[in-house]
Amino acid sequence: MVFVGLKTGDGDAEIEYMARKISTLRIFEDADGKMNLSVSEAGGSLLLVSQFTLYGSTRKGCRPSFVDAMPVDQARTVWPRVERRFLETGINCAFGVFQGDMRCALVNDGPVTIIIDSADST
Repeated sequence: MVFVGLKTGDGDAEIEYMARKISTLRIFEDADGKMNLSVSEAGGSLLLVSQFTLYGSTRKGCRPSFVDAMPVDQARTVWPRVERRFLETGINCAFGVFQGDMRCALVNDGPVTIIIDSADST
């Protein structure tokens, strides 16, 4: 399961980075128990869910601020580009409903959760 937060200013370069990094990241165990396989090498698939709350800042006050999250009208036009690019990876992908009220269940097999930030691409 991949939670995708779109930030103000994100575009094709950031989408490309995310798709390439996530599709090739070697985070699944090989026969020796080492994190050495990508999702496709492990025979897996991806469920991508748009999640603007990833950009919630709690630096000040007691209410999160979402000023860094991409405005919903803009994100609605960018999200299909995210879907299209991930489908181009050849990995079996499913997508959450943009701005939908979804109930997602996640079973985390092991203590691995990784943050991938397109700002790290430079």
